[in-house]
Amino acid sequence: MFPRRAPTPASFLRQDYTWEDHGFSLINRLYPDVGQLLDEKFQVVYNLTYNTIAMHCGVDTSMLRRAIWNYVHCVFGIRYDDYDYGEVNQLLERSLKIYIKTVACYPEKTTKRMYTQFWRHFKHSEKVHINLLLLEARMQAALLYALRAVTRYMT
Repeated sequence: MFPRRAPTPASFLRQDYTWEDHGFSLINRLYPDVGQLLDEKFQVVYNLTYNTIAMHCGVDTSMLRRAIWNYVHCVFGIRYDDYDYGEVNQLLERSLKIYIKTVACYPEKTTKRMYTQFWRHFKHSEKVHINLLLLEARMQAALLYALRAVTRYMT
């Protein structure tokens, strides 16, 4: 007999509770100025780019950054109904998706081999940027769940 799978965790559409429309204002109400600091941190990491990928210069990396951010949110059950998730499969190779999921969900299981397996011809600075993106997206996802729970409690 196979063990039963745990029930699927509750997810939500991003449109139901967003950082921009709900989380930011609630956290500022609870901790003045913290929302602005967190928002700036999210924006700096999300918009950070040298416009390069590996040896190619002048590249618009916005689609790639959005795919990574949205994939992390998807892993944590936050879905965007206006986003084509086929983009994630086009832009993120399997080894990168495994790495992202491991770092975001099971950081203690992350290995150097996993780090070296994805994007072999890319600079370490580009891989560090991937880590920054996925960790900030993970933090925002956790905050969205926590702040949504606080909002429900307060109403």
